[in-house]
Amino acid sequence: MKIVVAGGGAFGIKHLNGIKNIDGVEVEAVVGRRPEPTKKLAADFGVPHAFTDLDKALALPGIEAVILCTPTQMHASQAIQCMRAGLHVEVEIPVADSWADAEQVGKVQKETGVVCMVGHTRRFNPSHQWIHKKITAGELAIQQMDVQTYFFRRKNINAEGEPRSWTDHLLWHHAAHTVDLFQYQTGERVVTAHAVQGMKHPDLGIAMDMSIQLATENGKLCTLSLSFNNDGPLGTFFRYICDNGTYLARYDDLYTGYDEPVDVSKVDVSMNGIELQDREFFAAIKAGREPNSSIGQVLPCYEVLGQLETLLER
Repeated sequence: MKIVVAGGGAFGIKHLNGIKNIDGVEVEAVVGRRPEPTKKLAADFGVPHAFTDLDKALALPGIEAVILCTPTQMHASQAIQCMRAGLHVEVEIPVADSWADAEQVGKVQKETGVVCMVGHTRRFNPSHQWIHKKITAGELAIQQMDVQTYFFRRKNINAEGEPRSWTDHLLWHHAAHTVDLFQYQTGERVVTAHAVQGMKHPDLGIAMDMSIQLATENGKLCTLSLSFNNDGPLGTFFRYICDNGTYLARYDDLYTGYDEPVDVSKVDVSMNGIELQDREFFAAIKAGREPNSSIGQVLPCYEVLGQLETLLER
């Protein structure tokens, strides 16, 4: 399977590293914003083509699929571009920064029938997979999720400390992980959603602190605190408070409520959530099936985010 990876930043590199471990997939081209770094990226990973124009990459013979790791504001339009070119597409989270655009991506997927998957990596992290398997087996039921998403980011930089050409967002990017995971793990739709935000950064124009509260139809709760002002351990940390135990998920690792490690090494074929996400994308294409984290499955998350944005911007 010949594919294109668009976006040469931190997450483009994560995907390229993950794909190296997957048989039967060849990255035919990478696409980036600047010519020289994109050529270097291609050389580093042994990719034959480097472009600054997505159209040129899509026109290469034999391309079947595209992974989009481009700036958020480009995700929806590029996903639609790929689907209308007859190509399967995996678009990094978030699929859009508005409910209207996310909804449009869903409509185009139905029209074209190609695979459209969104990079909601938390569904694939072994830690969260372990919890999900326990829930589906009837061994756990979530009462509440308490989630902290904390970064120290007062300048426009990415996860590698490099300058960004776009601005990150607590609601449309970072909250999307938790809102989707909460509905996925509980198997219930959010029916109540509240949010407040702190002061907006004078240069970045975004809220630097945010608090979100969610409830499902059967009264399961999620409390999410987000900040770009946290000078301490960085990342997202999930506390699952269940009827039969409490668990702490820190990316691919899992601990009990008493901070005892839980062995999740046998949950899947890898401990790398991004690699597992990509494996699901390629497997769905080969099998002609809907992938986990398809656009159709994650649209309820973006509907909630749209409702929250309306509340926050009143």
